[in-house]
Amino acid sequence: MPVIALAGCSGSPGVTTSSLALLLSWPLMQGRRMVLAECDPDGGSVLYGMLQGSLGDEYGMRHLSVAARRGDIEDTFWRQLIVMDEVSQDRLILPGLTDPAQAAAMAPAWARLAALFGRIEQEAQHDVLVDLGRRGAFGPSGVLAQQADLLVVVARSTLRGVQAARSRLEALREQFGELGVLLVGSGPYGTREVERALRTPVVARLPYQPELARVLSDGAPAPRTFARSALMRAANGASTPLLQRAMLRRSRLAPAAVREGEGRAG
Repeated sequence: MPVIALAGCSGSPGVTTSSLALLLSWPLMQGRRMVLAECDPDGGSVLYGMLQGSLGDEYGMRHLSVAARRGDIEDTFWRQLIVMDEVSQDRLILPGLTDPAQAAAMAPAWARLAALFGRIEQEAQHDVLVDLGRRGAFGPSGVLAQQADLLVVVARSTLRGVQAARSRLEALREQFGELGVLLVGSGPYGTREVERALRTPVVARLPYQPELARVLSDGAPAPRTFARSALMRAANGASTPLLQRAMLRRSRLAPAAVREGEGRAG
């Protein structure tokens, strides 16, 4: 399955919260696993949010900067993953940096990590989500967006949210071409209005439910109905259009990549 990257913009709802909802509700075929990598250069939130500091900083992205220099980034990557579902053990997360100052040391690791995500998807047959936060699609970590099959911008369906998404999408479109929007909230603007304003397809929608979102963002106690909530059901349903859009973009880019390779070989 494709590698899908999610990015945010000013005033947008949490990219990490949306990514976690997708991770925990993503339908998986027998034998497949889902990996979410928290690659926000401004620092991650899972370790001290959803996981409530229970693991300290023993796990996380910062360990990959040293591994990249040693040349064993792949082995270190697998050791740094945290199992989010103890029963099936098929949903894994790589926590992000614990301090934005650590991002500078990651510069040589981003490209190797992007290549690793591609190998995981193709060889290990795992689904891969990449959480880029608000800034990760730019700068050294931008290679993660460049090599993803689909880059999706998370935006609110409010005037402020749509305006922030418009400027962000314009900047990203110049670099990555075809993009998608994951829209959070039910109003005041509908899907078609947002698509016209942003000149970008809305691939999927999630409801704006702050109380339930805090289960994911801050480790708040989950109600018994959380797994069947509108938020998680919508996240589950979002998997199909996200996969379809990513596979369509991959198929469009594949002929160009083949032609480029044939040209170099000749």
